Amino acid sequence: MAMRRRAFLAGAAALAATPAFADSAIPVIDAHLHLVDPRRPQGVPWSGPRGQPPQIALPQTYRPRIAGTGITGAIVVEASPWIEDNLWILERAQSDPLFVGVVGSLDPSHPEFPAYLERFSKHPLWRGIRYARVWTMESGKPILKPGMADGLRRLAATGQTLDMANPSFDLLRGALLAMDAAPDLKVVMDHMPSLGPAPATQALYNSLIAELAQRPTFFIKLSQVMHKDADNLTVTAPRERLDYLMTAFGEDRVMFGTDWPNSVGTATIPEALRLMQDYFAGRPRAQAEKYFWRNSQAIYRWTRRDPAQPG
Repeated sequence: MAMRRRAFLAGAAALAATPAFADSAIPVIDAHLHLVDPRRPQGVPWSGPRGQPPQIALPQTYRPRIAGTGITGAIVVEASPWIEDNLWILERAQSDPLFVGVVGSLDPSHPEFPAYLERFSKHPLWRGIRYARVWTMESGKPILKPGMADGLRRLAATGQTLDMANPSFDLLRGALLAMDAAPDLKVVMDHMPSLGPAPATQALYNSLIAELAQRPTFFIKLSQVMHKDADNLTVTAPRERLDYLMTAFGEDRVMFGTDWPNSVGTATIPEALRLMQDYFAGRPRAQAEKYFWRNSQAIYRWTRRDPAQPG
């Protein structure tokens, strides 16, 4: 159910009064954030959410926002299609041991993809790529782009992930096409709760979720639980949708992420975290540990860079 901004803030205040896991904290890995600096001489293709000032999202501006939250590590997901920006985010992430991984941006169908993949994979923080539009339309049906299957199989052979965002029915079909071509490919669907089916599309949603749930290498981020809808109102995915996704995919295939700074103007990092701590407070501790950090380690294969990080 949609929640207007005032109702959302009231709920966040209530959660703040009774923080989850107060007696025994669970460490948190933020498996989805972006780095961006619009002050760069060449500019940037993306500088944060629409309707907000350009964001300066760097390690030194992220750290103050997570003070006292229990977040001990983070994974950067590239939001720029510029090839050279893969090196830019790797350098920023390398500068701070808080960051345990980087998901870059490469087109698997590009002729130079093998060379790019080999080049960036040499960096110890490189964990995979983010790319969404793997398909094209032919005779009214989606098929993989030319060269895409070879690139996806090459990616799968490295054990790295293919992150896909933002979820739509077409994107879910694209994920199925990708895994048909490369069955061992680890596909991560970012921000899965933000896709809310209407009554007319509920059956299609259920069908696609059921098919994706049968693919053991398909994972989801229960991120963007709070997001903006078409009317630019802050909405929160209902608990029933979270329950549905947890039942479909199980406790080993879900991860936490803040989507900062894309979340600016929707929810602060502590607000988003408290909401999910409250949700998992009613579940076994082992499930919460998997969601907040263990699954991200298993899926992205990150290693500790700081003694405060679990693992």
